Amino acid sequence: DRLAYDELLANSLALLLVKAEGRRRRGQALAGDGALRAKLQLPFALTGAQTRSISEIAGDLAQEAPMLRLLQGDVGAGKTVVALNAMLIAVEAGKQAALLAPTEILARQHFETLRTMLRPTGVEIALLTGRAKGRERESILMGLMDGSIQLLVGTHAIFQDTVNYRDLGLVVIDEQHRFGVAQRLALAGKGRRAPHTLAMTATPIPRSLTLAQYGEMDVSRLDELPPGRQAIDTRVVPQERMDEVVAGVERHLASGQQAYWVCPMVREIDGVPDLADIAAAEARYAALKERFGGAVVLVHGQLRPEVKDAAMERFASGKARLLVATTVIEVGVDVPAATLMVIEQAERFGLAQLHQLRGRVGRGAEKSTCLLLRGGALSETARARLALMRETQDGFRIAEEDLELRGGGELLGTRQSGEAAFRIANLEQMQRLLPTAHADARLLIERDDGAPGGGLASPRGEAARLLLYLFERDWGVQLLRGG
Repeated sequence: DRLAYDELLANSLALLLVKAEGRRRRGQALAGDGALRAKLQLPFALTGAQTRSISEIAGDLAQEAPMLRLLQGDVGAGKTVVALNAMLIAVEAGKQAALLAPTEILARQHFETLRTMLRPTGVEIALLTGRAKGRERESILMGLMDGSIQLLVGTHAIFQDTVNYRDLGLVVIDEQHRFGVAQRLALAGKGRRAPHTLAMTATPIPRSLTLAQYGEMDVSRLDELPPGRQAIDTRVVPQERMDEVVAGVERHLASGQQAYWVCPMVREIDGVPDLADIAAAEARYAALKERFGGAVVLVHGQLRPEVKDAAMERFASGKARLLVATTVIEVGVDVPAATLMVIEQAERFGLAQLHQLRGRVGRGAEKSTCLLLRGGALSETARARLALMRETQDGFRIAEEDLELRGGGELLGTRQSGEAAFRIANLEQMQRLLPTAHADARLLIERDDGAPGGGLASPRGEAARLLLYLFERDWGVQLLRGG
């Protein structure tokens, strides 16, 4: 218990140091006049959860202290519209806004969606990724510096040293768990004053773990889906019926629709992907290609990024009809014509991953289907997972049940890049000890703030710094040094 407590204390300290640093930097109160938001012509009514979240964010933006808020929304809950409202408040207030996405495909998709929505407003939007070169890049950089570009969408390219904004007021980070704290701070450092930060995630997080992963970040939850979204027909099919499944895929493609085929999750041995899993995926791709020809493309983690992007673009544009993938298909990839998801050896995936994968379909007007192919002998846990997938599409319920089935350590293992997972504290200890560890961390920071030197300079503060190093949470100390 003592070691687990120390680990939780170190984690809380690191998260609170980030928050305290943000609070120390002077922000800017943003209050728009509503003129641009009034011009938005949304083809749908907002849900109650969207309206509530928009109001919470607007309240934060109106304060001088920089906002640090997490927007949690299930697959398809409509986070983009909420983020757009926040960005328009910033633009109405004469500031710029930037949206950071983890991959080029997602950035491009956000850009296209936002550009369409923004047409009636006249807001100038640009896309900046690693691909932008020469004159195109120069033009974007100039537009950011002179303020003619009001809204920027992009990948990590948007916080490089050469990118300077005239007056950045809001940063929106999509799939924020994919970025390390250092990357997020680099973007937040681009404003004249500390910009407001809105982080978004499509991975519902159980309430009991929100404190462990996000500390005192304020949380808005989109816990209802827009009306009219159809339920996805989810079925569990034995692997032996593979021939029937392939025949079903053939009929599906012949009807003009698209499909995903997800191969077994690639295991890692000492951090190295298991080549046998990749070989199995390539064999499945070869077999499907033999049957369907050039309509099939393959995406896996060992491909070069440009090859992967080209395959994804062929699928998104409809040139390819069937996408075979080993890695979890990017969260947020939106192809409305894709209405069938086949997941091979579904028992090897966690519940949250299965839910995210299923969320790639069911995005258009057509009814969608998800086939979970299972192997022979299943463990009780695997059986329970697949049964729950058939039973519900509520991501928040799935997250809570996932926690019950496998404990918090594994769930917290998917941490921000550059941040260690919990190695000692288990779920039971976390639920029991975390509130005390968090309160202790807050007290330590508050007391040290007033001490000579501040920032963990007292004897107990020095001991706390050592704790941060021991538990690989030293990004909190780097923050103290680097500001």
